[in-house]
Amino acid sequence: MSTENASSNLTVIPSDSLRAALNPDGTLDRDRFNIPVTSATLNPTSPASPVLSKDVPINPSHSTWARIFLPTRTLSCSEEKLPVIVYYHGGAFILYSAASTLFHEFCVSLARELSAVVVSVEYRLAPEHRLPMAYDDAVEALHWVKTAREEWLAGHVDLSTCYLMGTNAGGNLAFFAGLRASASHDELKPLKIRGVILHHPFFGGSQRTPSELRLVNDQMLPLAKGDFLWELSLPLGATRDHVCCNPIVDGGSKISEGVDKMRSLGWRLLVAGCDGDPLFDRQVEFAQMMQEKGVSVVRVFTEGGHHVIEVTEPDRSKPLLQTLKTFMSTTVTS
Repeated sequence: MSTENASSNLTVIPSDSLRAALNPDGTLDRDRFNIPVTSATLNPTSPASPVLSKDVPINPSHSTWARIFLPTRTLSCSEEKLPVIVYYHGGAFILYSAASTLFHEFCVSLARELSAVVVSVEYRLAPEHRLPMAYDDAVEALHWVKTAREEWLAGHVDLSTCYLMGTNAGGNLAFFAGLRASASHDELKPLKIRGVILHHPFFGGSQRTPSELRLVNDQMLPLAKGDFLWELSLPLGATRDHVCCNPIVDGGSKISEGVDKMRSLGWRLLVAGCDGDPLFDRQVEFAQMMQEKGVSVVRVFTEGGHHVIEVTEPDRSKPLLQTLKTFMSTTVTS
C-alpha cells in the first residue's frame, strides 16, 4: 500500500533530504523536517482523554526522559495495579521522539486497549549518538522504572508484569535491551520482564533479501534510504553485518548467550510484520532463528500493508492490539 494513504502525521523523508540535513560537523538538522508533535495530556476531567500522559526526566545529563501513559479510569481504582509496557519509538535511530504525534497516539491506543501503563522512552539519537548509545539509554530506562518514585508508576504499576516493546528502530532497541536485561535480570528486581514485542523491527544486512529487492523503490523505506539510515546510526566504520543491524549474522552466534538467557527466564517473544514491508524477510528469518534457539515465539505476519502500518493508519491497528492483548494474558498465566 502506498504511503500516500498513511496518516497525515507521518513524515516520509527522502534520502536526499536526509543528506541535505547533515551539518558539516556530522550532526543532523532535524528542525527542517517539521515532524508533528503532541503535548502530554494531564487533564483527567476531559472526556476526550481516556488516557492521561505526562513527561518525566530520566537522565538530564543525557537529555533522556519518559512519557508515561495512564488509563484515566485507573485514577478511581487506587488498588488496581496494571502491567507496564516500556516502549521505544521508531525513526531508524535518527528521527522522531516520544512526543512525536505518530507515536504518542499509538501509545495512547496501547494504554487504552491493553489496560496498561505505557512508558515511552526518549533516547539519544544518531548520528550524534551512534549505536550502542541508544541501547544504553534503553536499559537505563528499565532501571529507572524499577526505582522510580513517580506517583503514577508507584501507585498504578505491577512491576512483576513488564513487557518491552518497540516499533521500527524501537523494535531493534527492545530486543537488544532485552538481551542486556536478561544478563542482569537480578539487578532489575522487582521489575520482572515477561515478554518482548518487536513491531516491524528495523534489521538489515549486507546481503539483499527477496523482499528488499521486490520493494527496492518502496515509498516509505526504499533500499537506498535504508542503507543510508544504517550508515548514520551504526558505529563509524561498521558494515550492515554488524550485530546491531544484523543479529542473525553467522547464525546468531554473537547473541547466543543472551538468547539462551532469555529462554531460561521463560521470556516470550512476539514479532509482527507484513509482506508489504521491505524488511519482511529479515523479520521472518529472525523469528525463525529465535524459535530454533528454543525461545517461545509468536509470529504475526500479515499480507499487504506497509512498514509500521498500524502506527501510520490507526484504523488498521485493531487486529494487532487484540493479538497483543492475548499475548500478554497468556504470558502472565503461562
